[in-house]
Amino acid sequence: MKVADFFCGAGGFSEGFRQAGFTTVFAVDKWLPAVNTHHGNHPSSNTILEDVEKISNLPDKEFHTLVPDTEIIIGSPPCVAFSNSNKSGKGDKELGIRLLESYLRIVARKKFKRNSILKYWILENVPNIEKYIKPFYSSNDLSIEGDFILQVFYNNSGVYNSKNFGVAQNRKRFLCGYFPTPNFTIINDNEVLSLKDIIYSLGEPGEKLNRVIKDPNYNLRMISKSITDHHYIRELATHEWEKARQLKEDKGYMGRMSFPEDINKPARTVMANSSVSSRESIIYKYKDNRFRSPTVRELASIMSFPLDYRFYGDSRGIKSKLVGNAVPPKMAFAFAKSIAISLNEELPQNYIHINHANNIKFVNLNHHVFEINKEKPKKEIARFKYHIPYLIIKAFRVELTNYNSDFHNKKFNWDVEIHKSQGPRAKIYKPAIANKEFDKQIWEKIYAFVNFIEPRLVSFEIFQKNYCLTEEQRKEQLGPNELLDIIKDFILCISPNNDLGNITISQSHLSLPVEIAVGYKILELLIDKMRSLKNG
Repeated sequence: MKVADFFCGAGGFSEGFRQAGFTTVFAVDKWLPAVNTHHGNHPSSNTILEDVEKISNLPDKEFHTLVPDTEIIIGSPPCVAFSNSNKSGKGDKELGIRLLESYLRIVARKKFKRNSILKYWILENVPNIEKYIKPFYSSNDLSIEGDFILQVFYNNSGVYNSKNFGVAQNRKRFLCGYFPTPNFTIINDNEVLSLKDIIYSLGEPGEKLNRVIKDPNYNLRMISKSITDHHYIRELATHEWEKARQLKEDKGYMGRMSFPEDINKPARTVMANSSVSSRESIIYKYKDNRFRSPTVRELASIMSFPLDYRFYGDSRGIKSKLVGNAVPPKMAFAFAKSIAISLNEELPQNYIHINHANNIKFVNLNHHVFEINKEKPKKEIARFKYHIPYLIIKAFRVELTNYNSDFHNKKFNWDVEIHKSQGPRAKIYKPAIANKEFDKQIWEKIYAFVNFIEPRLVSFEIFQKNYCLTEEQRKEQLGPNELLDIIKDFILCISPNNDLGNITISQSHLSLPVEIAVGYKILELLIDKMRSLKNG
């Protein structure tokens, strides 16, 4: 049975079908590393570098000459526009919808052509895309001549989690189209493949190179040193992992995440970017109080790519993007298997080794030395918005920000706000809290603390400059992070357990935890003093 794969990426979708005995004969992507990777692992496929939208609009004769008739069409249009990680799900959807409709146009042109052999088709994307797909598309909707209706949603259309198909990753994806319902291979969470299964199977990068490695996903064994893109270390600099830890453990309005990763659970969703200082970064412990990024091979095994699958990119970032954008092969295999069974096709009994194309240059990251990154100064107009660390009480937090600055003219303004909750329920307060609102003893401590800090205060402009310096450059100079840390330590001294109760602001009748009110008042007083200072 023949398969055509659109927006093929690194070929994870095609790989799942290959393992079920299908042959991908045609594939398309507009990113050269993806085309090379797909062709490198699926050399019998005519994998081309082209724009799917352009192909979908070709004249009939040219379209059917280029795109062969196949029994199965699979596709995963770029998901960036629909992902919740893109501007919190509010990114521009226009291009994403156009590419989605381009894929559906191709399906329709093959499905409704005379003597069509198309039997099944599948669309895969992030869960958020469901809101932008219609259950039915007419020929007019897809700008095609004819009179037909393409049904897109069936009873088995919906969100599937890759961990239920034996993938060591908690990755939810929406699938729709015409296909038989796949069977879950794992139902109970206590049976899912974990990060530990991946890490322990592959072993520490660069160590025991002559031992035999059993693929954690397949009945496949390889000598460790022959496994590509694994035997190197990308160690994180202190400033990198400290930022990642803060975002994971103290994001403010979002839940706490493990740092480093909890290897007893499946991985979180592998992302396409290779950032090491974000909330989504996957970070492993490395020796004593040191940390590293996963190797490309570890990420690939988390995604369920077999050990002999190669990623044709010139850098760690490109290879990581190839992996993160892919469809997990074991998940794809479950859908391919359901199709094979429905068509009475015989499934391979054993894993079939990959025959790689020999006409594509392959860069192996093994033994590449990655220097630990040095912290770089920030741009002089860098923005800042963060709360007093680890001080979130009843959804309230105190935020210091320079967002109200005139960045174009480099006139900086620092301000303090009280935030509560997130999303539609989010509220921002700037209450006028009189000194008399506080218990006398607490106010005396606030007053003494402000006087203690005052000699270190600088003007708004210098405060901004200090923020943009590296930690090494800053040394004893006061920046926003240092100021928030000092205030946090003070609040911890007067209230170790955040148990001072509430305070009601007379003017606004706003009830606040005392610790939140204290943090807000301190920052308000300090900012007022900084506002009056001159540069120098």
